[in-house]
Amino acid sequence: MLVFYKAKLAFLSVPKTGTTAYEAALRDHADLVISEPPMLKHAPVYRYNRFVRPMFAKVCDVDLEVMAVMREPISWLGSWWRFRQRPFMQGRANATHGISFDDFVLAYMKGKKPGYADVGSQFKFLEGQPNGTHVSHLFRYEDQPRLQSFLLSRLGVDFELERRNVSPGIPVSLSDEVAQRYRRKFPEEFALYDSIPND
Repeated sequence: MLVFYKAKLAFLSVPKTGTTAYEAALRDHADLVISEPPMLKHAPVYRYNRFVRPMFAKVCDVDLEVMAVMREPISWLGSWWRFRQRPFMQGRANATHGISFDDFVLAYMKGKKPGYADVGSQFKFLEGQPNGTHVSHLFRYEDQPRLQSFLLSRLGVDFELERRNVSPGIPVSLSDEVAQRYRRKFPEEFALYDSIPND
């Protein structure tokens, strides 16, 4: 998570949406950088609302706008599946070695997910709160020019991105049947993604 006080902006770090690269590029311009532990670095809207927002509201009398990035839902799961196939994860409970992407997505759809498929939900991460706290600026991971243009305009700083925390380059292929089942089970993920401007 990055907070830019003068720009009145909080940049939430949705896992597997390239935010580690933005953190590295912009951390010197941020007033608050939370890079560890993961549960705070990747604090969803509800956790930001409970812990970070009140700090700035009560101490600084400022209400930050919130921005975040969302990845196309199947691509997002594909990134998790590939990420958990890194060599050093071999033999760990949450590794996906020897598990097809179809089986990974089927496991993700279970009520009680096995450890390797328990990766959360972008929709839940980004869900607005009863007090009105919500993501004001949501960007598609696949539309980097729009995201970068916004940051350049809002922060007024030039920056260069380097690839960070990259998943192994393994081909991702999902059968039509499983893709349709996933869309039917989690329509809110796709509806939210489809609602993001793409111009």
